[in-house]
Amino acid sequence: MVQVPVLAIHGGAGTINREALSAEAEREYRGALQSILEKGRDALAAGASALDAVTLAVSMLEDCPLFNAGRGAVYTSAETHEMDAAIMDGSTLRTGALSCVHGVKNPIRAARVVMEQSPHVLMTSDGAMAFLREHGVEFMPDAYFDTEHRLAQLHQAQARQPGAAVLDHDGAAAASKLSFAGNPLDEKTKMGTVGAVALDSRGNLAAATSTGGMTNKLPGRVGDTPIVGAGCYADDGVAVSCTGSGEYFIRLVVGHDVAARVRYQGASLEDAVHAVLARVGELGGTGGLIAVDKKGHVTLPFISEGMYRGCVRGAEAPLVAIYGQEEGC
Repeated sequence: MVQVPVLAIHGGAGTINREALSAEAEREYRGALQSILEKGRDALAAGASALDAVTLAVSMLEDCPLFNAGRGAVYTSAETHEMDAAIMDGSTLRTGALSCVHGVKNPIRAARVVMEQSPHVLMTSDGAMAFLREHGVEFMPDAYFDTEHRLAQLHQAQARQPGAAVLDHDGAAAASKLSFAGNPLDEKTKMGTVGAVALDSRGNLAAATSTGGMTNKLPGRVGDTPIVGAGCYADDGVAVSCTGSGEYFIRLVVGHDVAARVRYQGASLEDAVHAVLARVGELGGTGGLIAVDKKGHVTLPFISEGMYRGCVRGAEAPLVAIYGQEEGC
């Protein structure tokens, strides 16, 4: 039986800053999400695998400076960019992941090179970049990743809390003035990881996740994104991509816990994700995730006020959302 394809994406979670939102800014964010979902939908309709679909979707999120991944990556305390990414093929459990790389145009495509061209799962730092160059991965100069609003967010965070890393770009008032007009998420509490999960027409699942990490983080800090089973996971039953307080998602191995509850407890996808996110909240963490199962059920829950998110099923029109309690996602 041919499976109806499903694609879901996220671009970060956090507290809604409704006062800063303009109609133009909302159209910009929603338009970006919708365009990515349309491209992914068309690829799946043409026979693309779930792995190809999540690679495409996340690479497009990385290319868009609205999101904290790839070109829009935030700064470390040393005013550099260090990016993490992971991708996983649920049908084979093949996985590729990278941490602390810089200059890589599309970390998610690079993570796939690790999966397909190396004997390893996770590579890091200079050794990873040397390997990627040997395999023809595209690199960009530092200026490609330098954005005024991200640098302002770093300086604001350093002025407020010297030495403290903050989730995504803790820019607050001063930095948000230099950010994209009407940013719909409060810069103090926005988590900027991006991700995608997909189910293809052959019934295979895949997940991909990418991030620039935390503003003002110490060089060398690694979050949940490249930790297989924490921020990114896919098997033959469930695919999951997470965004949020990375240290909590690592401790609870969130992605794998969702899949394990479905596999071993027989829990529904909805019940599994809500139970796992409840544990994140109990520990003091925040954020969200997107997940799809082998039956085509999709869910995009979060324990923050909002999350950039969207999904598309078959040939239907994409559904996108930013705030809580929006219909469809």
